[in-house]
Amino acid sequence: MTTDGFTTCLWFDGQAEEAADFYVSVFKNSRLGRVLRSTKAGPGPAGSVVTVEFVANGQKFVALNGGPQFKFNEAVSFEIRCDDQDEVDYYWNKLTEGGGEEGPCGWLKDKFGLSWQVVPTRLIELVSDPDEEKAARAMEAMLKMSKLDIAPLEKAAAGE
Repeated sequence: MTTDGFTTCLWFDGQAEEAADFYVSVFKNSRLGRVLRSTKAGPGPAGSVVTVEFVANGQKFVALNGGPQFKFNEAVSFEIRCDDQDEVDYYWNKLTEGGGEEGPCGWLKDKFGLSWQVVPTRLIELVSDPDEEKAARAMEAMLKMSKLDIAPLEKAAAGE
């Protein structure tokens, strides 16, 4: 095994190049890599995209045009830890635009159906507070939200 970590393969139905372009546009520390195209031997029409390698936020991915057999579901998601509300808002808005779908408790699906969790680090601090009542109030507030909002979470934790 090489020592440069893992590469996550994401299966698409003809949208690999569009998806790679999208993810590289959303995240800092991102870049497109090698594009593998079909030859006359296949798979698919000669010149069509088979895979696109890319890095998003420093993580390695390969987008594969595998066909319609498999779809994304919530069993696998990517968690984005955010330092502040501006980051939460940025990722939430970028990933839900163009046909994305908001979910509960900071979860969403992007326009390709890939699941993401947009989580402020402050939430982790609040729900793991040693004061069990404070942590419970923060958790209860979080469970009522779609996009997570730090200010109401802090107020709930404080008992306000």
